[in-house]
Amino acid sequence: MFSGIVEETGMVKEAERGRLVIGCKKVLRGTHLGDSISINGVDLTVAHMEEDSFVSNVMPETYRRSNLGELEPGDLVNLERALTLSDRLGGHLVRGVVEATGSLLSLTPEEDAVIARYSAPPEIMRYVIIKGPIAIDGVSLTVIDRDESSFAVSLVLYTQEVTNLTRKKPGDTVNLESDIIARYVDQLLKESGLDKGIGK
Repeated sequence: MFSGIVEETGMVKEAERGRLVIGCKKVLRGTHLGDSISINGVDLTVAHMEEDSFVSNVMPETYRRSNLGELEPGDLVNLERALTLSDRLGGHLVRGVVEATGSLLSLTPEEDAVIARYSAPPEIMRYVIIKGPIAIDGVSLTVIDRDESSFAVSLVLYTQEVTNLTRKKPGDTVNLESDIIARYVDQLLKESGLDKGIGK
């Protein structure tokens, strides 16, 4: 489980099919083999470690659901170590299970902030509400606007500086994870038959 508060951006050193090597420093502190690290919002297991990098294996399902298959050496990725029970939850509960990908539509400066708008498939938009949470490439963000096929978030200076979100270009793919609470409520309503007409 993660909070969506990115600790650092790492650099892709190798991106072979089924294997990623990520160069980094901060997230290696206190990390052991078998621990989880979120890479662009994908919960991956540390399979090998060096002083300045770690290796994770990537299964086919992860490639199908995320943008990890598009990574190339030199790309920057958002990194976060898994939460411990003593950590503060500064973002929202993020599982590191990417549900789908979306695309960056635009980045618009607004004073010190940047308004980022993303397209998203219907299975994600169903759970997107204004002032609700969403994880984009593993970053916990708050939705400020939505329409039928897209939503917008505001990126504060810290997010601009610490994550890779403002380094992307329109058309670039991002990983999306919706709010787990909304998904549980939706499933319970479906199973009880109370979802008739909801989200139509």
